[in-house]
Amino acid sequence: MYGELIPVGGGDTIPLMKKVLMVGRRESCDIVLRFANVSAHHAQLSVNGGYWYVRDLKSRNGVKVAGFRVIEKRIDPGDVVAFAKHKYRLKYSPVELGAVGPPPPDVADADIFKKSLLERAGLEKRTIDDVEVQIVYDEEDFDLEEEDDDDD
Repeated sequence: MYGELIPVGGGDTIPLMKKVLMVGRRESCDIVLRFANVSAHHAQLSVNGGYWYVRDLKSRNGVKVAGFRVIEKRIDPGDVVAFAKHKYRLKYSPVELGAVGPPPPDVADADIFKKSLLERAGLEKRTIDDVEVQIVYDEEDFDLEEEDDDDD
């Protein structure tokens, strides 16, 4: 076992039996949360460098770690992770999962600088093709008469 999710407020503990787990409402998920506000494929939990990470899979109601909505984030031992409004405390030992030295970055993606802040926040880049531009001007604002090029 690689750790466990303990429901905040009581309930059955969920053992984390694999290093990569799908969380969602569908029966095909590794961790099935049968709640209407949990998306079919809500999030992915994975171990990297001895630490658990969560990645929101574009869920409708989001994922929070320690009360902050995240797209992807490291979950430290004892942190509370919420899928929609359903909160669980994550219990595990980084050392037992192979951690050595200080904790790794909050985001597991080593190529973090290849994405803009907007992309990492889940917001799409907007291009000029995405925006309809309408230019409105009054002809009186412009002097459209031709000038003489004669040097008198």
